[in-house]
Amino acid sequence: MPHTTASGGSQLPRQVADAYVDAIVALDPLIGTYLGIAESSARLPDFSPAGQEEIALLARATLERLTEAEARPGGDSVAERRCAQLLRERLTAELAVHEAGEGLRTVSNIHSPLHRVREIFTITPTDTEADWAAIARRLLAVPRSLAGYRTSLEAGLEQDLPAGPRQVTAVTAQLTEWIGTDRSWFAEFAEPGPERLREELTEAAAVATGALVELRDWFRDTYAPAVAGAPDVVGRERYGRLARFYNGADLDLDEAYAFGWAEFHRLLAEMRVEAGKVLPGAASPWEALAWCDRHGEAIEGVEEVRKWLQSLMDEAIEALDGTHFELAERVRRVESHIAPPGSAAAPYYTEPSLDFSRPGRTWLPTMGETRFPAYDLVTTWYHEGVPGHHLQLAQWAHVADSLSRYQTTVGLVSANAEGWALYAERLMDELGFLTGAERRLGYLDAQMLRAVRVVIDIGMHLELEIPAHSPFHPGERWTPELAQEFLARHSSRPADYVESEVIRYQGMAGQAIGYKLGERVWLQGREAARARHGASFDLKAWHMAALSQGSLGLDDLLHEISSL
Repeated sequence: MPHTTASGGSQLPRQVADAYVDAIVALDPLIGTYLGIAESSARLPDFSPAGQEEIALLARATLERLTEAEARPGGDSVAERRCAQLLRERLTAELAVHEAGEGLRTVSNIHSPLHRVREIFTITPTDTEADWAAIARRLLAVPRSLAGYRTSLEAGLEQDLPAGPRQVTAVTAQLTEWIGTDRSWFAEFAEPGPERLREELTEAAAVATGALVELRDWFRDTYAPAVAGAPDVVGRERYGRLARFYNGADLDLDEAYAFGWAEFHRLLAEMRVEAGKVLPGAASPWEALAWCDRHGEAIEGVEEVRKWLQSLMDEAIEALDGTHFELAERVRRVESHIAPPGSAAAPYYTEPSLDFSRPGRTWLPTMGETRFPAYDLVTTWYHEGVPGHHLQLAQWAHVADSLSRYQTTVGLVSANAEGWALYAERLMDELGFLTGAERRLGYLDAQMLRAVRVVIDIGMHLELEIPAHSPFHPGERWTPELAQEFLARHSSRPADYVESEVIRYQGMAGQAIGYKLGERVWLQGREAARARHGASFDLKAWHMAALSQGSLGLDDLLHEISSL
């Protein structure tokens, strides 16, 4: 469909949504890079309070235009209605977060303006000399962009809106790692650039590194003392607002907390059964998983594990395409990569550009390891790659022209995507792909992690009571320390990963619950559709219809996929 400008006077909702994408890309060129817009490659956003308010002004103006568009002839069609409900829900949730000043206290160990700046270089095009010239200009833009971020945090201090101290400590350590001793992260990134631009890239990388040093020193010497004693949890009011932003739903947090506990007990019972198959007589599932770490199936070597993960995704595509999905050729392409040094401990996925010139990619942080147990990697790559994030987000890109670019890119709701990816893990278990007790125990361990997230994310931030039926500190109130201990007891992950996870939950309150709550919605929607169709229910057709409708918050998602 044709894209119009933000000032168009006779737009329908999908045109309003795409005009918003054009406008937001002008304000936030990082989004432009994710969309594959070459003109964005040399620029970085303004993260200052003024830059944040400019984005908010765009959101308010877009909501006004959306109301007008919905009243026009054709504005109430199914396609227009679905796009309109997403756009309204997203912009309203974003404005609520903005107006509460959350953008003035955004410090996180995995998602913040600082992390967005560093990570964008990993997907900025590097194919030509012109690409590298743009990268040099983007490197030179780092100081101004990070200065705007710092200005926002300073404004937050003035308004008594501090970030949590644990976030600050973690980010200060990350900055020190990125700065390095002999060479910085930016210097290593610029190293493969063309020889003709060597001097320019080296100088630009040094400028960007200098900005990291300045921000690190400010965090350490000024911001950290200023927020010492501030809470690391957000409380019920902030949590509800942030959970709405990440989940696209007004959640009953007490019901969600109870659901998390129910899933914990269900999964623990299943894990004990599988653990007995892996290591007869094991005292706990995690003793069996520890045995898998030492003696189970594993891949030796960094390049070897990258190739193995690629083959895992290739095999899944071959097995699922035509049976449970119907995939376009360009959706079938996905690449396995090793994450650059300094990344968070967890694997992740980056979606393809809209024109598929940059394919979808999975990323494995090696954390200095060279031996990689297979039991958890299999289910993780079903989650990150196929049939998880890649099939959903690449399919969105594939059908973007029939929906709107907003529905398939900028309007992504975290719980929708994470819920689908967790559903994808369960689907592969249902279809019999998790062969062997080790791999199935790894899958259940991954599911348990997501159930524990619901329990401790809500429990910690709302300081809820641990129920009497808990095997862990019943009757006590959750604290971050208890959350970390609980996760460590019920996870196969190493101590540094567990600590990083809890810090993540503190810095992104309400996000981590979306995996399990999103999976529940996908399962409920599938069962409702199955009940409607009875014996004629076609799972492949349902999958493709559900994956081709673009993003929706959980409330709207349940209604839409139940009706397919």
